[in-house]
Amino acid sequence: MLDADAFRRWMAAAAAAVEREAGSLTDLDAAIGDADHGANLRRGFAAVAAELAKDDAPDSPGAVLTLAGRQLISTVGGASGPLYGTLLRRTGKALGDASEVDAAALAEALGAGVAAVGQLGGAKAGDKTMLDALEPAVAALAEAAGSAGPYTAAAEAAARGAESTVPMRARKGRASYLGERSEGHQDPGATSSALLFAALEKAAGEGSRG
Repeated sequence: MLDADAFRRWMAAAAAAVEREAGSLTDLDAAIGDADHGANLRRGFAAVAAELAKDDAPDSPGAVLTLAGRQLISTVGGASGPLYGTLLRRTGKALGDASEVDAAALAEALGAGVAAVGQLGGAKAGDKTMLDALEPAVAALAEAAGSAGPYTAAAEAAARGAESTVPMRARKGRASYLGERSEGHQDPGATSSALLFAALEKAAGEGSRG
């Protein structure tokens, strides 16, 4: 079971991972996008970490994610702010007021969040977007919910999903304008999504990934 402290650790670990990998994310984005993905997410997750470090931080998992989503929407430019903000806010809303959540409940809530991201961006798995990491991660989390390592399974699935975008041709976002030239590059949004799940694994105490 994960409580609000675990979710605050998750967001802090995500902020640290984005800070560490911001340059790499921007390099990926420079190849097929606006070259600002790393910088934008660094600013947004730093704001999230700062808010959650305050004494009056939210006291439920859902409230933690709702606050994080609001911060990302208000501080991150480009498409990634609304998309990540929607993911976390919708997941937080689905978790409700529960003081603790298990892997199955989180998988269900994240499924709602991922669906909202797909609706907002008009994308689906295979379009070379963050959904290529998010969808398999949530599916793996749901499948492994009763096992000893659901968050590790989710992190590994997200990493594989991000890697799977390399040969894809982008069908959404700025990268889609490049046509076949978008092939051969890993999608930055899928890569940062994998960082998010690696941070969840770390916060849950199952491993040191991310």
